[in-house]
Amino acid sequence: MAGPNGSNGRDLTQGPIASTLLLFAIPTLASNILQSLNGSINAIWVGRFLGAQALAATANANIIMFLMFSVVFGFGMASTVLIGQSMGRRDIDAARRAFGSAVGFCFCLAVVVAGAGWIGAPALLHLLATPAEAFDMALVYLRVIFIAMPATLLSVMMMMGLRGMGDARTPLIFMIVSVVIDLILNPVLILGLGPAPAMGIAGSAAATAAAGFISLIGLILYTYAKDLPLRLRGPELAYLRPAADQMRVLLSKGLPMGLQMIVMSASGLIMIGLVNREGLLVTAAYGASQQLWTYLQMPAMAVGAAVSAMAAQNVGAGRWDRISRITGYGIGYQLLITGTMVAVMLVFHEPLLALFLGDNGAAIAQAWYMQLRVSWSFIAFGCTMILFGVMRANGVVVKPLLILIFTLFVVRLGFYHLAYPAVGVDALWFSFPVGSFVSLLLAFLVYANGGWRKAKLLVPVHEEECRETVNSDAEPAGRIAPTG
Repeated sequence: MAGPNGSNGRDLTQGPIASTLLLFAIPTLASNILQSLNGSINAIWVGRFLGAQALAATANANIIMFLMFSVVFGFGMASTVLIGQSMGRRDIDAARRAFGSAVGFCFCLAVVVAGAGWIGAPALLHLLATPAEAFDMALVYLRVIFIAMPATLLSVMMMMGLRGMGDARTPLIFMIVSVVIDLILNPVLILGLGPAPAMGIAGSAAATAAAGFISLIGLILYTYAKDLPLRLRGPELAYLRPAADQMRVLLSKGLPMGLQMIVMSASGLIMIGLVNREGLLVTAAYGASQQLWTYLQMPAMAVGAAVSAMAAQNVGAGRWDRISRITGYGIGYQLLITGTMVAVMLVFHEPLLALFLGDNGAAIAQAWYMQLRVSWSFIAFGCTMILFGVMRANGVVVKPLLILIFTLFVVRLGFYHLAYPAVGVDALWFSFPVGSFVSLLLAFLVYANGGWRKAKLLVPVHEEECRETVNSDAEPAGRIAPTG
């Protein structure tokens, strides 16, 4: 489908909402699934070939990488909305300015962090209390990953920018390229197959680094070969120098969105600590259940991202008449997909859990017990993601962050501490749906209030600049992250 200016982007402001949204969401969902599968398979390579110490080393390094990805994810989502609104206004130059500022800032940030990370890697691992047996391998792995960070983070930023212009297909293509290269090179470089040297744990990191660089180079070449709307030529290359107005939006909107992922991670660590108190059997069952719950979150994340990009274009185009229908279809799709996945996981729980727990019948029974109490709460979580995905399209970022903090740390943990004396470990499992439904209620109240519609993300310089600048600062709010 041609874009707003007859370009290769997808125009999300015209035509049927239902089919357009579905076709836009499916590639994003596929990308998310591929990314998770890639991480799982790489963990299998490392664990099988190098042992538990190497696997522990990658786990410690990945915590640091998650924190960096969280920050870049926030900036990427902010740029996605900026680009989406610009495309909706048919202002390709504004979309390129937003994209250039985001990429330029991300590159500078990644280079600084890569250098500091290489030097400070030992201190970071000591801060995480990395076990002595895994420390040396974790250090090698982490330093190679830091070298690859500029390519990895730039790829993420470019893919999110492309989704903002309505192109979910190109990011999927290069996600497939990256995953295939990574999966092939991991065993080759770990074991030294063929002419390659045996690099051990460094080989796993080098495979991921090579996949990131090759995918980024391919994505850049493809962008120019296909003359995609976000390519920068000639004087437009100056857009890579971050502009003050663009940076104001990227920082004020991007940081809260990145913090949402960090808050989620912190809450998850606290929950694991509470689960560990219940003994090894419950901990093993919880670990297996978490693997399945990761996939239950994906439809909401993918449809939420698609809804946000689609709504951003329609906000930019002034098509407010379509926003409510975008919200409705987004909720309908996520209910259908997530509901189906929950049903399948519950029906086939034994073979699915056996993938992680083997023939440990007691652990499978314990995991099944918690699955019945927790899995369905992801349906409520998905509805929350859709509501805040729509509001994010108009620059709303702070209120959902506050809701997330409140539901994860006050509601969920508060329920656990109050209910534990009465119901024991069930307090843990029921805290998930309690937190999810409180989040949904608060999300609906903010959405229904409608004040988020009056916010302004970035005002075009030619449109009543003074009045609209006041409006742009009037309502900071945002997007919520998973609570389940």
